Amino acid sequence: MRTGRLDPAARSRAIDALARTSAATPLDILVVGGGVTGAGVALDAATRGLRVGIVDAGDWASGTSSKSSKLVHGGLRYLEMLDFALVAEALCERDLLLTTLAPHLVRPVSFVFPLDSPVADRAYIGSGMTLYDAMAIRPGTRRAMPLHRHLGPRGLRSRFPGLRTEHGGIEYGDAQVDDARLTHTLIRTAVAHGAVAANHAPVTGYLHASESTDGAAGGSATPSNSDGESGSDGRDTGRASGGDTGRASGADSSAGRASDAEGPAGRGAGRPIVGVRVRDELTGEEFTIHARHTVLATGVWTERQQQLTGSSAGLRVLASKGIHITVPRDRIAADPGLGVITRTETSVLFIIPWDELWLIGTTDTPWRESVSHPLVTAEDIERVLANANAVLSEPLERTDVVAAYAGLRPLVQPPADSDDSTRVSREHAIEEVAPGASAIVGGKLTTYRVMAEDAVDFALRARRPHPRSRTESVPLLGADITEITGPRRERLRAAHGWDDARLGRLLRRYGSLLGELLDLIDERPELAEPLPGAREHLAVEAVYAVRAEGAVHLADVLHRRLRCDLACADRGVEAARATVALIAPDLGWDAEATAAELREFTAEVAAQRAAERTRTDAEAVAEYAARSRV
Repeated sequence: MRTGRLDPAARSRAIDALARTSAATPLDILVVGGGVTGAGVALDAATRGLRVGIVDAGDWASGTSSKSSKLVHGGLRYLEMLDFALVAEALCERDLLLTTLAPHLVRPVSFVFPLDSPVADRAYIGSGMTLYDAMAIRPGTRRAMPLHRHLGPRGLRSRFPGLRTEHGGIEYGDAQVDDARLTHTLIRTAVAHGAVAANHAPVTGYLHASESTDGAAGGSATPSNSDGESGSDGRDTGRASGGDTGRASGADSSAGRASDAEGPAGRGAGRPIVGVRVRDELTGEEFTIHARHTVLATGVWTERQQQLTGSSAGLRVLASKGIHITVPRDRIAADPGLGVITRTETSVLFIIPWDELWLIGTTDTPWRESVSHPLVTAEDIERVLANANAVLSEPLERTDVVAAYAGLRPLVQPPADSDDSTRVSREHAIEEVAPGASAIVGGKLTTYRVMAEDAVDFALRARRPHPRSRTESVPLLGADITEITGPRRERLRAAHGWDDARLGRLLRRYGSLLGELLDLIDERPELAEPLPGAREHLAVEAVYAVRAEGAVHLADVLHRRLRCDLACADRGVEAARATVALIAPDLGWDAEATAAELREFTAEVAAQRAAERTRTDAEAVAEYAARSRV
């Protein structure tokens, strides 16, 4: 297996390899969209031994896959909707991530569910928790999470003093993950298994087989071009929680079976798609990629991409906005690692421990503006604060908010020309857009792996037999180390002055890949120092983001690798100057390019923060446009 390193030279080699594909030597599968869904599809296909490529219009996880609630969970609210299959599947995937696939990235977190009544609510919620625990049972395996337990008013106040409660609550376990880091690690693992990956490479058109061919990739191709761009990522999220939002269709592949029953052409009958036209945003050069099958994993960008194909078939997707805020940990008194989940009038409220912060959300409102730039408004922030203050003993103020972010949930709608409800079941939807191309939308962050397996099975459905998915037993890069032994821990503490909190955070971010960062520090000891303006991070992490994790812009590093968009009140502006100096040599930036990158990052942050002072989405978009360079 390869190293999966994504440095600038690797990106150049990837683009060269993609451009060398031809009608005679196509990829088996090309994935458009580098969010968690698309990254999962690339990994699933690569581990089956297929020839795979993946491209993204922006950075990996630059859409919803970096703007979720960051939960890996079964979804209690789905039990109330009697969606037992989805909950059972999600719990299975949660435990698989915790124990096998990504134990270095996914960590347990406990929640309390405060009760509204001492008897009826305890009985009703308690029965649901019992079922939740039962669904997580896997014969022959140990439980990944402890059983739920009931807390009386005194017990709950002891565990969570900052929570207002009269009737106690129920404590249960789930898990959390840095959604962007999970996505980046999926991409790197796919590359380690042979996939070819290029970010900041939007699809501008689709290649069609000539009218005289039978649609095989070997036929001649005619391009269908447009000024449109591919969506930035898979944008799967769950209805209850930003990244675990929109539930669109079925893990049992009911959508796939419906299209399969119509034959290989399905609803997307028309000229077969045999590849795409792509623009390298760093150089401006355009090239073509040939593929036997193209999978659109573009979330809220799906309809735009389907239009680019020239087909009238495909999925209909609406966007729903979910926002989250972060506040300092000391503003809410609670035991470490314990959060809150409760119901609101329109959504679910999560108060989630996140390192030295609380992550609080979410909302669920229609988004009718451009899907490229979902924005937070003052009204959004006030709504989340009001929901949180309804259950907290000490109210939060607007001045407590460190940061805020918005993500868009892709909500799948029934096809306009079909009343067949089996096409869009409740977990995720897969639909043929045209022969040689399909789209996948919906689902949950937690179930990305199952979605990916279904998407690849759908793409290969005409092949008999086709290789089976292997991802259930393929750990992600870094998963082989989740603890640092005592002697090594002491050596690191002595050499660099790092405390246990610092070491634990590094291990949760990198696992066994931490050794690669230590190698960089051996070469340049000054990289062991905290990053100015974002001192919870080390300077070496910024360098590593460029040399190994595919970052090519300042925002890629600060917002999606280091998460200053969540943890820094200035969203990383102070850290930007030190960071840009660290990464400029590896990215080949001269003084002019470095200054331009710094200006663009600062302007983008200023535009987003200005939008947060407006009242409506339309006002936010207008303010953002006036202040940004977009």
